[in-house]
Amino acid sequence: MILNRYERMIARRYLLPGKGEGFIFLVASISLVAVMLGVGALIVVMSVMNGFRAELFDKIVGLNGHAVVQGYGGRLDNWEEIARQSRATPGVTSATPLIEQPLLATFNGRVEAALIRGMTEADIHDNASLSGKVLAGSLKDVRAGSGKVAIGSRLAEALGVGVGQSISVINPAGRSTPFGTVPRQLPYEIGAIFEIGIYDYDKAFVIMPMQDAQTLLLMGDKVGMVELQTEDPDRVGEILAPLAKQVATQGQVIDWRQMNASLFEALQVDRVVSFVILSLIILVAVFNILSSLIMLVRAKTRDIAILRTMGATRGSLLRIFVTVGVTIGTLGTGAGLVLGSVILFFRQGIVDGVQMLTGQQLWDPSIRFLTSLPSKPDPVEIGAICIMAVGFSFLATLYPAFKAANTDPVQVLRYE
Repeated sequence: MILNRYERMIARRYLLPGKGEGFIFLVASISLVAVMLGVGALIVVMSVMNGFRAELFDKIVGLNGHAVVQGYGGRLDNWEEIARQSRATPGVTSATPLIEQPLLATFNGRVEAALIRGMTEADIHDNASLSGKVLAGSLKDVRAGSGKVAIGSRLAEALGVGVGQSISVINPAGRSTPFGTVPRQLPYEIGAIFEIGIYDYDKAFVIMPMQDAQTLLLMGDKVGMVELQTEDPDRVGEILAPLAKQVATQGQVIDWRQMNASLFEALQVDRVVSFVILSLIILVAVFNILSSLIMLVRAKTRDIAILRTMGATRGSLLRIFVTVGVTIGTLGTGAGLVLGSVILFFRQGIVDGVQMLTGQQLWDPSIRFLTSLPSKPDPVEIGAICIMAVGFSFLATLYPAFKAANTDPVQVLRYE
């Protein structure tokens, strides 16, 4: 909207407090602050939601792949052929064997539930979700036949075990004797302690080489599943549809969406609800802009009539009051953008500070899955939020602007 010199001067004058206009200025200031808080809150919440989903996706998919071919009864007999068929499927980038079995781990009388995970040595040493996450020891020490395993930090804490000490893993499906089945119990030395950042994984995982897991579980050369990576995780169902038909007699293909459907659906619902609720803050601010402009027009009715008699057109008055309202909305949006950026930058420090002051744990990893507050700002989404705030501000200016433009100077100045 292009304003000429006198229109800019009048608009600037109406944005500043005049004599007897302190209340109008207060309402306009409250409107600006409300827009700032609404935009800032929306940016923070949507960025945290995006970060939460991205962190969960990266870590869950990084360990479990985009999909698995899981054998009926928990075992795949002909897994080498399934892996070959998987690699030959267009869109599949890798297929590796995997074993997962819930068992028990003990140390010095403490017993904890553990998820035994048998992986190939190459996958253990090169997995992106494990690399750089080791708190103690080294993944290089976890090799077939070494008797060493890697465990999650929360499990190590619960057992009270450290690197170099040994835990016992109990497999209830042990050997048969005349007196019944005797559970199989084998000792393993802790070669590494890792922290992936997902509480459920850090609390349960015991990672060992594939051969050691097969020995512990008495599986011979069989595995539990084949882990698959694809070119595009969002198209995993489409990519693996041909493979699912080929392996239907031996196992089923389960992708990451099926394995974590309830979690990601809950995140999506929470994201939409948060957006709608926080958008109401911006709407409240917009109504404040509307009310402040209506009061401004009422207070300036005589000035508007004089401007009309001096030659000001209805279009000029329309542009002046639209500019005043949009300026308030734009300033509030810009301030909200800065506020949101600052909060996101210091987000973990803010959470830690509030926890220290209140003595309450605001971010419980056992409930939130992740050990720290994530964030992933989306420029397109932030841009849409800013456009929405400015757009609502523009719509709020139309009624008072048209009201000012349609002021009849004859009626206003009749008794002056």
